[in-house]
Amino acid sequence: MEKILVTGGAGYKGSILIPMLLDRGDKVICYDNFLFGPSPLLHFVTHPNFEVVEGDVRDVNKLSVQVRKADTIIHLAGIVGFPACASDPDRANTVNVNGSLNLAMSMSKLQRLLYASTGSVYGSVNGTCTEESETGPLTIYGKNKLESERIFIDRLDNWVMFRFATVFGISPRLRADLLINDFVHQAIHNKQIVMYEGHHRRTFVHIKDCASVYPFALDHWDEMRGEIYNVGDDRGNYTKKEVADQNLKHVDYYLHEADIGEDLDKRDYTVNYEKIHKLGYEAEVSVEEGVKELVKVMSFVRYHNPWRNHG
Repeated sequence: MEKILVTGGAGYKGSILIPMLLDRGDKVICYDNFLFGPSPLLHFVTHPNFEVVEGDVRDVNKLSVQVRKADTIIHLAGIVGFPACASDPDRANTVNVNGSLNLAMSMSKLQRLLYASTGSVYGSVNGTCTEESETGPLTIYGKNKLESERIFIDRLDNWVMFRFATVFGISPRLRADLLINDFVHQAIHNKQIVMYEGHHRRTFVHIKDCASVYPFALDHWDEMRGEIYNVGDDRGNYTKKEVADQNLKHVDYYLHEADIGEDLDKRDYTVNYEKIHKLGYEAEVSVEEGVKELVKVMSFVRYHNPWRNHG
């Protein structure tokens, strides 16, 4: 039985991951500031091996108390994505970087860390990207994540880091800002998608496959310790236009390819996942399957605009 602290456990990934850990028989502490409320935890909050603590990773004193209770820390807490980080750079830096530093300072050499990084640390890449590719993040989000990686590498001995592909899919703490999720929502509710740089290629990974890599790493710790892994699947390499076309199989809508607009992350490359695949990890949910499940749910997901009259 592991004693696991999950920072940001009430978020998009944590609310999928924690039930997986509880099913393994682990004891789990969720440490979260509940910016989006506790509802993502309600379907398992009564589990006897589950504890909930409200706290912010910027509060090093409160964080360190919880860290001392754990064998393993899974660090998910953060301001995620370049739009959210760009809207408030100071908050992004204090949460993403200072929060990681607080965690590193609170941990002992014996405790294990699993860190959620991102493929955005690579920046603009020509061709196929591996873990050995040069990093050069172009956004605050990517820079925050790379700086956090270096904090943990410099200060800790017992870690594994994941650079995730672009995530999609249904979660109890649903995010509609992610590209595939957003495309499905637009197609259903607006009957159109306005897309730029449709020829740009990136890799997508389902949220369930993101979550499942953590228990996989716990089971393969000796092999994976001290390494960085790209997490995704070769089947998830799509252009934005190909993703939009997946929607047309399920939703009738108009696709407009705009001449104006750019991805600030400059993501236009395929990603190689051979390193983690050699250990036996495989992503299971395809983009097509994920789009189907999104279509089932997104019809019921509406965003209220208080400045607009509704009939």
